[in-house]
Amino acid sequence: MNKTETPRFQFGNVVVVEGTFVGVVVKTWGASRSRGVHYEVYLRVLNAIKEYEEDDIRHFVYDKEVSAD
Repeated sequence: MNKTETPRFQFGNVVVVEGTFVGVVVKTWGASRSRGVHYEVYLRVLNAIKEYEEDDIRHFVYDKEVSAD
C-alpha cells in the first residue's frame, strides 16, 4: 500500500487495472491513517466505477509513431 500524500494519477488519466481492463480515473482519494491514496476508476467493460489502491493501477501507454528525423 502506497502511503504517500501525493497521488500519481489525476482525474481523466487513462489507466489499466485488473490485468487488462482499461478505465478512466474519476475520483482521487487522499491518504489517511488507515488507507493510502486510492482512486475511483470508471470501467466501460463493466459499466461501473470501482475503487483501486494506487499500487493496483498502471498508466495506459498510447502507441506512438516516432520519426527518425
